[in-house]
Amino acid sequence: MCGRYALTTPRTAVAEHFDALLSDASEAAFGNAGPNWNVCPTITVPVVRLAGDGRRELAPMRWGFLPRWYKTLNGGPLLINARSETIASKPAFGAAARSQRCLIPADGFYEWLREGKARQPYWLHPSAPDEALVAFAGVWETWRGPGGQTLDACAIVTCQAAQPLASIHHREPVTIRAGDEALWLGEAGHGA
Repeated sequence: MCGRYALTTPRTAVAEHFDALLSDASEAAFGNAGPNWNVCPTITVPVVRLAGDGRRELAPMRWGFLPRWYKTLNGGPLLINARSETIASKPAFGAAARSQRCLIPADGFYEWLREGKARQPYWLHPSAPDEALVAFAGVWETWRGPGGQTLDACAIVTCQAAQPLASIHHREPVTIRAGDEALWLGEAGHGA
């Protein structure tokens, strides 16, 4: 599971890295917000998605997916992650997995190793200097509340952890390689 991550890269650099437009909504949502070493669920995060015109945009989204049937923001369990093995068959994520994919930029993420009652945090990030920024696979949905309000919300797609991470935690975020971003977003081919 990915329950915390960091994004310290400035938004303009994130938008440039992913060849995405920095939307007015994104600028308004984040204002002068600086680096965040503790991105936690329910806050607004920058996400790369395809805009209506087919171009990439850096858009603000709530980290915590909201299925269409939730009547309130707290209408059910907090869905921050979606398992890659079952995402297509789950009612909450199926439609988004087919047509509303996104990239969730990060510098790295945290996992905690439990040993009895003690928990040891680990910072996990790319090891190569030229891979300072990563893209987690994500899905998103526009939630519509009963009062007419709308909110874009996302979840990080996770998979079975590989070694050596598996010795710390059994799940990890699905990381999209730079050459596969267009496939995941649906810009090329039929999706990943």
